[in-house]
Amino acid sequence: MTSSPTSGSPRADIGVIGGSGFYEFLEGAERVRVQTPFGEPSDEVVLGSLAGRQVAFIARHGQGHRFPPHKVNYRANLWALRAVGVRQVLAPCAVGSLKPELGPGSVVVPDQVVDRTWGREHTVYDAIGPVVHAGFADPYCPRGRETVARVAREAGKDVTDSGTLVVVNGPRFSSRAESQWHQQAGWSVVGMTAMPEAAIARELAMCFTTIALVTDHDAGVEGGEAVTHEEVLRVFARNIDDLKTVLASTIAAMPPAEPDATATCACRRALDGITLPIELP
Repeated sequence: MTSSPTSGSPRADIGVIGGSGFYEFLEGAERVRVQTPFGEPSDEVVLGSLAGRQVAFIARHGQGHRFPPHKVNYRANLWALRAVGVRQVLAPCAVGSLKPELGPGSVVVPDQVVDRTWGREHTVYDAIGPVVHAGFADPYCPRGRETVARVAREAGKDVTDSGTLVVVNGPRFSSRAESQWHQQAGWSVVGMTAMPEAAIARELAMCFTTIALVTDHDAGVEGGEAVTHEEVLRVFARNIDDLKTVLASTIAAMPPAEPDATATCACRRALDGITLPIELP
């Protein structure tokens, strides 16, 4: 079923942005088409229930993985989730490891991000009007990170509950020299989709938590081989059921969503005192 959101439409307080492997994730799923000021999202929003919570899911790359990382409409995706009520976002993604000890199958819950992307639309506030400078010193929601790390550990996963995710533009993988540069900087994992996703969530005053699944050692890491697309997909597919289990348990354990007016999490208060040039959904 496909519909457009109205005042009586189903709402969700937790959003998931992930790959097509999560399509059958929700019970009683309903597909909703959401119009945004930034064009069409990657796909329709799927609304349903999981672990007793109302959840909205959107496929980051669209059906059939048709949008490469640099062509994903990150602004429309986050806006669409907020439009259906979402204020907490969980964002699983595949990453390469920059540390020998973080092997394939490991889960990293980063607390920092480095943005090396270019040519993407990086803000929802590009209209002429009051300039919006959103704070981004701590990119990820502390409550979300704590919940994911705890749940993953209880599930027996090899989890690292801190680290820096460096985001490259893609769709190509890094050269050995680039990979060694990232490793020497002390960064933990490398991916292609975490920015501007996290920054736009902050601009929309949404809590945002990345769950990074290691699929390979990046090419410049000691002992690392050249990364292949096939290997990344193979390892991700092998771990998708475990990741779904962690995600479902995390959703069940997430703190209840707070009303906008009384929210206490710093992520939700990111726009306090700022005059916005556009009205948020």
